[in-house]
Amino acid sequence: MRSPLLDLPGAVEDSLDEGVAGHYGDLSGEQWNLEKGRAFSDLSDKGIVTVSGPDRLSWLTTISSQIVDPMTPADSKELLLLDPNGRISFAAAVLDDGEKTTLIVDGPQAEPLVDFLERMKFMLRVEIKNATEQVAVIGAIVPSNQPAINHAREEVTDYPGYLVSWVDPWPGIVEGGASYTPPEFEHPAASRTRVLHLVERDQLEEFSEAWADDGGTWAGRNAWEALRIEDLRPRFQREVDEKTVPHELDWLRTAVHLHKGCYSGQESVARIVNMGKPPRRLVLLQLDGSESRTVDVGAEVQAKGRKVGQVTSVARHADWGPMALAVIRRGVALDVQLDVETDEGPIAAAQEVIVDPAGKSSESPKNRPGAELRGMRRGVEGHPPIGGMGMKA
Repeated sequence: MRSPLLDLPGAVEDSLDEGVAGHYGDLSGEQWNLEKGRAFSDLSDKGIVTVSGPDRLSWLTTISSQIVDPMTPADSKELLLLDPNGRISFAAAVLDDGEKTTLIVDGPQAEPLVDFLERMKFMLRVEIKNATEQVAVIGAIVPSNQPAINHAREEVTDYPGYLVSWVDPWPGIVEGGASYTPPEFEHPAASRTRVLHLVERDQLEEFSEAWADDGGTWAGRNAWEALRIEDLRPRFQREVDEKTVPHELDWLRTAVHLHKGCYSGQESVARIVNMGKPPRRLVLLQLDGSESRTVDVGAEVQAKGRKVGQVTSVARHADWGPMALAVIRRGVALDVQLDVETDEGPIAAAQEVIVDPAGKSSESPKNRPGAELRGMRRGVEGHPPIGGMGMKA
């Protein structure tokens, strides 16, 4: 669906997220206004799925990675739906108004999610609807010196078509969650909060006019994505492929409850936390912009001439220049030179760690289960070998 906000002065349609503006003619200014809370971003290409009925919250808790039962209108949560191997099938922001649960997803997810939920509801008292044609999403950034929830509600409550706001829990570690960032990691997203305003789609123009009357401006998708990349915030439509497990993207922070009951993929999630290491890891890439080469989503990331991963998101940051998120092999050394392939040739990329290459989360045991016994068998330092204590090997 084409957003009516594409008719605003200077609007240029985004090349990846169709139907919304990539920018309005001032890439840097739009980003600075957005991060100061002076601009909104048109996210009306996102999808909306609603679930109503008395069993909705208990059912969604049963089939997802998150506990959403109980949930009040003041709560904002996030969940993942995983396959039996723990790979991500769907990701959704979650709201509940006491009568229905709203799931906010990337646009192409909406109809497949409806189909999936219909297959999973069995005899439960739930009704599922794709409400994308009725509800649009507007994005806002709230600086840390403003109360996010109050800002989200009071700023636009009286605007035409306003429905409700979802306050992003990122980068906090929610109850039952875990982080895969290195110890003492200072998260760049700690200084701001994302808010998604839900608006009746047929009143989106009136909402925009009310925002303009209050002195507000609009920031294109490049500005929104630049800040998302800086904040290391994963997005389903960009960072997830058919093999992705949430550990690789540090998504256990906000979307996974490690202590809830059984759900599809739970065993794999627990096994990687307790015993394994995620095979890949998300990294931030600072791209060499000196040659003005264009990096595309999906571009190969290479180390010493061999492919080690691919770019998943890219944008031009107003302060840092071209930046990207990429998923690479976990074992790639931190000091190795990375290159990103483009149509004009490779460009250098410096990696910044997001997911710890050691593969341990904040909830992983200090030693892998059985490590002490293995150490005794091998006779490693601190563990006398079996047989050295009067026992036969």
